[in-house]
Amino acid sequence: MPQPAHRLTPTSPTPNLGRLRHFIDQLAALLAAEPGEEQVLEDGSRLLQQLVAHDDWLPDDFAQPDPQRYQQFLLHADSRQQFSIVSFVWGPGQSTPIHDHRVWGLIGMLRGAEYSQGFARQADGSLRETGDAIRLEPGQVEAVSPRVGDIHRVSNAFADRVSISIHVYGGNIGAVKRAVYHQDGSEKPFISGYSNSLLPNLWDLSKEPLQ
Repeated sequence: MPQPAHRLTPTSPTPNLGRLRHFIDQLAALLAAEPGEEQVLEDGSRLLQQLVAHDDWLPDDFAQPDPQRYQQFLLHADSRQQFSIVSFVWGPGQSTPIHDHRVWGLIGMLRGAEYSQGFARQADGSLRETGDAIRLEPGQVEAVSPRVGDIHRVSNAFADRVSISIHVYGGNIGAVKRAVYHQDGSEKPFISGYSNSLLPNLWDLSKEPLQ
């Protein structure tokens, strides 16, 4: 997967939404060409890495932690629900249960760090950890899918600070029927939904400097 590039930190209270709009445009063009999943993960990872290489574009409203649980804020959903983009905001020490996605996904680290621990089903149906947990640092990208590995548990790498990752999925992830798992392999269906009830306004160009 792509490695981190030089990162920029916020220099203005006004988020640079042009970066997110550019990413949406480039990803939509990639998917319109109807590539195979392997190409989507490879080229999509490169595009997401370019986005999370800069930390000056995410609006504050979609970067707020909750003391009880991690937050999943919808940033954009394709009109045909072919892809969605969300910000995951991890409070100190927060983590997910073991879960799957059932669509391809890309995870790009924006702030802080997180661990992703993969799991594989054994012959008796139970789940076993697959190697060591992967630590994602700012600017790094990881892929998941039913083909390359879809069951994992994610946690904030820090017990004393917030971490934020940007996730892209091959569907409207908040509406996808998927599952959380116990270690014995038994599963419980769930639909995640989203933490926000309102969408960010990405398209009001009147507030941006004239070119």
